[in-house]
Amino acid sequence: MEATGPVTKRILVTGGTGLVGRAIEKVVADGEGQPDEEWIFVSSRDADLTSAAETKALFERHKPTHVIHLAAMVGGLFKNIHYNLDFWRRNIHINDNVLQSAYETGVQKVVSCLSTCIFPDKTTYPIDETMIHNGPPHSSNFGYSYAKRMIDIQNRGYFEQHGCRFTAVIPTNVFGPHDNFNIEDGHVLPGLIHKVYLAKQTGSALTVWGTGKPRRQFIYSMDLARLFLWVLREYNEVEPIILSVGEEDEVSIREAAEAITEAMDFRGEVVFDTSKADGQFKKTASNAKLRHYLPGFEFTPFREAVKETCAWFSANYANARK
Repeated sequence: MEATGPVTKRILVTGGTGLVGRAIEKVVADGEGQPDEEWIFVSSRDADLTSAAETKALFERHKPTHVIHLAAMVGGLFKNIHYNLDFWRRNIHINDNVLQSAYETGVQKVVSCLSTCIFPDKTTYPIDETMIHNGPPHSSNFGYSYAKRMIDIQNRGYFEQHGCRFTAVIPTNVFGPHDNFNIEDGHVLPGLIHKVYLAKQTGSALTVWGTGKPRRQFIYSMDLARLFLWVLREYNEVEPIILSVGEEDEVSIREAAEAITEAMDFRGEVVFDTSKADGQFKKTASNAKLRHYLPGFEFTPFREAVKETCAWFSANYANARK
């Protein structure tokens, strides 16, 4: 996306074709971009970030001044349980290569993306930014969680040793267009959207995995994208910041399923398969730090965001379900 006028910021977005990358691209294209910015969205097709040489070549080719680092090996609960070592190794390599290349090529600022699954399993709620390293993460996805935690450690190291402004954000459960809607290894909300679509097509019941009781804070990808732009431009701490709706906006999986069935006008039976694991009951995060900085930020209401996501999925079904 070429800017008009002198470009002083070249912003490289890794993982640029994923859920959050696509949302940032849309928000920038829809008027949130600034004239002095040039945005470059790259995916695994452009470079294998597990390779130090390919990562360095990518940085030397694009010469970014700023980086939003979204690239990661990701998967849902059931995929994580079986491949913890793979999640650890690939993500450690990706993150180390990106941060080191950013340092070596003089990048002014890096904003990396963490996840609330990095928080300690045994903890008090709500969780805040100071509690990341207070105990082991949930055992189901320890490989991914520890690899993500290490970004915070590296950010601190790059700041202390080299004065780099590398920081990280911790979004809660992100959803929206361009998500992974795969039922087997996707996340809960896109998986449910796909299931409702299929149940409606076939006239069968909707089966929700688990009891429906676990609670989550969902953030719409378009809202997260707007917050990413703010972090990139305005947030100057090395310490991470949680990007989330408030504690009062937490919804149960059952309520999420109801919002989806309503959005897609599904009138069939809803069954909860309690033989499937629930995962963590809740991981309520505090957005007090975000509210301190941005007291007036308005999130898209959950049901409205679900409606928009369901409409996108239905319109793009052939590609979205992969």
